[in-house]
Amino acid sequence: MYPPATREIAQTRRSLAPESQAAFDAFSRTVFAAGTLTAKMKQIIAVAVAHTTQCPYCIKGHTKAALRAGATREELMEAIWVAAEMRAGAAYAHSALAISVFDDEPPAPKGPAGG
Repeated sequence: MYPPATREIAQTRRSLAPESQAAFDAFSRTVFAAGTLTAKMKQIIAVAVAHTTQCPYCIKGHTKAALRAGATREELMEAIWVAAEMRAGAAYAHSALAISVFDDEPPAPKGPAGG
């Protein structure tokens, strides 16, 4: 479904917007450098976020980076479960939007057509 991430695609992106690509690369290096959080922890967070945003490229890339940074399979799976709960929790929390409309709309008719 998704094209594979290749050097050719990366080179095309870089050639089409070299300044933006360079700025993004610098930003990424800064964000993922060890600081208050370790580089390993940052990559574990990235794996969880990638699962929440459902970016297949990010999932693969940050999983590889997390493993290289010393994350275990168990740590990554636990982070993925946290992401799953957050995504499900967001759907549950957003039910408040639907509930806020309930009083503004007439109820559906009862019976065969309305359930």
